[in-house]
This record gives sequence, structure tokens and C-alpha cells, in this order.
Amino acid sequence: MDSEHAAGIIANMDRRHVGPPSPRCEQDRDNLVVLRGVSWAQYQAIVRAREKASPKLAYLDGVLEVVTKSFRHELAKKFIARLLEMYAVECDVELIAAGETTWGSKTKQAGAEADECYFIDKVRSRPDLALEVVLTSGGIDKLEIYRRLRVREVWFWIESRFWLYALVDGIYQEIRASRVLAGIDLDELARIVLTTDDDEQTAAVRTYRDALRRRT
Repeated sequence: MDSEHAAGIIANMDRRHVGPPSPRCEQDRDNLVVLRGVSWAQYQAIVRAREKASPKLAYLDGVLEVVTKSFRHELAKKFIARLLEMYAVECDVELIAAGETTWGSKTKQAGAEADECYFIDKVRSRPDLALEVVLTSGGIDKLEIYRRLRVREVWFWIESRFWLYALVDGIYQEIRASRVLAGIDLDELARIVLTTDDDEQTAAVRTYRDALRRRT
């Protein structure tokens, strides 16, 4: 996606805060349903009723988003997670993986499950980093949910690149480089994800590991 296309999407978004663009329609898109008029108690009942973390739920001010994740979605998020976690191992970053934990606040009327989330150095009341893979346009404002939950940094994987947002004075600002994982080259990670065949993930992770070792 070129910068002009991205700028057009962002300019037309109806959001209170800066946010990532919506993806174009993809053949392997996720199935997304948005329900309105859902109380916090109903949202919590649905969360408890699920046997597993799929489908994925997000809640904001009475609006419930339900996403049934596609195979392409899961491939992307797990591959990104493997690369990120390899970076942490090779660069001595104390990264604590919390997967798809459900984070929510009744008083803030917000709840979400990132595709992957992490703490840096130690466990806190909220993760330091949330990763969201977005293949489908629409849905509710995930940045507003994470803002209310006070997640320090959010990464969106949209249209074959990363969009990064850091919480600064209570508002998300788009950034070019991660602050919670200073030093990681996300352009490099994006290139690896885009150029790796689905059945070559492990080989790509090994190659990335070797490249990191040569730099240290």
C-alpha cells in the first residue's frame, strides 16, 4: 500500500484518536460481526461461555465485535510472534508472553484480546505491548480500547506492514520505531513475513536468529 492510499484511508476515518488504516478486502479475510446494545454483564457472560479463545471478542461502550479468525490470520500472527520472541532471546530482552489474554475494565467499558501481548521485564496490571493482525475492514476502535486499558504500545499488521502506536500523555501517537522493544527492526520483520512461504517458517526463524547473532 502506497503512502497516498494510506493517507486517504486515515484522513477518512471517523475516530477520536489517530488509528491505523482499514485493510482492503482480502480473499482470506476474517469473519467479523459487530453487535450493539450489549451490556458489560452480557459481554462477560459470553467471555465465560467460550471454551477457547476463538472467536475473538472486543468490547467498547456497549458495542461487541466478534471475529472468527482465518487461517491466514493465524499464520501471520504466529509467525510474527515467533520472530519477535526470537529477537528477545538473542538480544537478552526480558519478554513475557501472555498470548490472547482477555483484558477488560468495567469502569472503562472496554475489553479486548490481542492476537499476542507481552510484558517487558515484569508482569504488570496491563501488557506493555499488544499485537493485532487486521485482515478485515470495519469493526470497533481497538486503539480506544487499548487507550482506556493503558497499554503502552500497540502494533497493527495491516496491508503487509506494521503500524505502531505509543501511548503518550494518555493519547496514542503513531511512531516509526518501537519504544518498548527499542532496537528491533520491524521493516526487517515485515520483509521476512512477506517473503517466506507458509511451510518455511522455521527456516526463516533460524535465518533471522543467525542474522541477530552476527550483529552481537
